[in-house]
Amino acid sequence: MSASGGAVAAVDLGATSGRVILGRFQGGAISMETVGRFPNTPVRTPSGLHWDLIGLHRGALDGLSRAFRSEPAIASIGVDSWAVDYALMRGDRMLGVPFHYRDERTASGVEAVHAVAPFEELYRRNGLQFLPFNTLYQLAAEGELLGLADGLLLVPDLIGWMLTGARVAERTNASTTGLLDVRTREWDLALAERIGVPAGILPSLVDPGTELGVLLPHVAAELGGQAPVVAVGSHDTASAVVAVPMRADRAAYISCGTWGLVGVETEHPVLTDAAREANFTNEGGVDGRVRFLHNVMGLWLLSESVRAWEDESGRDIDLPDLLKQAAHAPAPDAVFDANDAVFLAPGDMPARIAAWLSERGLAVPPSRPAFARLIVESLAEAFAKAVRKASELSGVPVETIHVVGGGALNTLLCQRLADRAGLPVLAGPVEATAIGNLLVQARTAGFVSGDLEALRAVVAGAFEPLRYVPAASRVRA
Repeated sequence: MSASGGAVAAVDLGATSGRVILGRFQGGAISMETVGRFPNTPVRTPSGLHWDLIGLHRGALDGLSRAFRSEPAIASIGVDSWAVDYALMRGDRMLGVPFHYRDERTASGVEAVHAVAPFEELYRRNGLQFLPFNTLYQLAAEGELLGLADGLLLVPDLIGWMLTGARVAERTNASTTGLLDVRTREWDLALAERIGVPAGILPSLVDPGTELGVLLPHVAAELGGQAPVVAVGSHDTASAVVAVPMRADRAAYISCGTWGLVGVETEHPVLTDAAREANFTNEGGVDGRVRFLHNVMGLWLLSESVRAWEDESGRDIDLPDLLKQAAHAPAPDAVFDANDAVFLAPGDMPARIAAWLSERGLAVPPSRPAFARLIVESLAEAFAKAVRKASELSGVPVETIHVVGGGALNTLLCQRLADRAGLPVLAGPVEATAIGNLLVQARTAGFVSGDLEALRAVVAGAFEPLRYVPAASRVRA
């Protein structure tokens, strides 16, 4: 490519799959090519539920190898993933495979942390909503292993270490650990020591756009090319929010995949008692922005239900066809609480939803399409409530809801969200996380320039969203 453009590669690791996407930039415009996809299947061992990190690394290497064959002069590589999970390190060795955040071991960590640092105090310090799998709770459940560690690497930083040997923590992901001061955006060393986390294991912090180093010689030899690895918004939601094509500040976003991250973007954290009581979180964004949001269970409810039905029937289920049938099923009289912790762990999701309904004297759907319709309606209601609450707590007036990620493909969900929120919904892009990853790299390389609004203008110019208007608006029109 010419001096005004070039190519970068994004390693984007999701909770169910990973991908490597090549981004080409020319004249300020972006085009994308998926060069690798691979499954992300957790593994249960006698010690608990773990991520197959070596398998993910292998998938990333295979995809990057194809990227170099397609574009030998790749300018950089960036890695993003889900938050909170990590590996403890000693020298150049992992002290075990990272636990999955859905592993049951964290309950003891919650009790241990809150015994010395009540949640009210934690919220003032780190600004995070209560989630039982936040990193600080996981660390408190480590036991003796914590004393053997001399380092800690969150999952995207861990992949970066495997590629470059650099041991750092990128700030957007570090902000989800519970150990980052929400105001200074530096490690809260006093809090770490107080809850029994040795301050010495916390790595140096870097911002998105920082070059971590070039590929290790053996990695470059395997991939057939050399490039630096650049820190991006390594928390996948931070990258996704970069690619939300918001053209004004009167918008909410929903990054919808396994989880639904529902919120608004602010310049400063919101640390009020009301925000804490509503369980809203203040996470770091690219360029120092704050992602003020609430976690909703997300499409996990649907995917885990489909998995249970497939296990029961021994046959694959066509999800798009199921959703088409669900659109014609009668709307339920009531919805269930999509945020109830009973739905967090893997297992028979339809049975748990049925039990939740029966315990409250509510009707259990009679068919799978009706069940899918209930799940979609419950998610739409949870999303709509979270949007209204985010606006109320932050003072950001919301006139539009952007849905990015896999949920943007779910037309029933997007329409019912518009109906329940009474606001227009703009759906897309689907690959927002990878796009945000690519954009931060491209800005570092000089292929694009400007602030977040300029980067979002690139997205708006390349990806036309689908617009859903509330049913009442259609009637009025």
